[in-house]
Amino acid sequence: MENRIDISVEFSYQGERHAPSATLDLDVLMEKGAELVDLHALLAGQHGIDTYSYLYEVMEAHELVFSQATGLARHCLHEGQFDLDRFRHLWRQQREMRILDDIAARHLNIADLSKHPQLQAALLAAYEAGKKAE
Repeated sequence: MENRIDISVEFSYQGERHAPSATLDLDVLMEKGAELVDLHALLAGQHGIDTYSYLYEVMEAHELVFSQATGLARHCLHEGQFDLDRFRHLWRQQREMRILDDIAARHLNIADLSKHPQLQAALLAAYEAGKKAE
């Protein structure tokens, strides 16, 4: 399932109400290595708001609201707030498990690694050791 989330912010500037919103494909952002720290700038860019403008400064002073999460993002959304650190952790964990599932399928003919928890733990430990050795 795809990991997506809607972001929005509402604010007034010079007597006009603004409500930019967007749907983020979190998988694409994570694959690009995006840190997802400046979501205001990302939202501004999608709505033609110059990040060096007063309009942007006013927008930046308002809190983003998150909604309509799908995939792993659903587990990180609580009352309009998104736990980005938790999402990063879950996303990386899911990606690692896909790698291990592929290895188990190709080399051990195991279709569902979760049915072999000891082997899964051993592969994960080897994977982690390999990452540390880099």
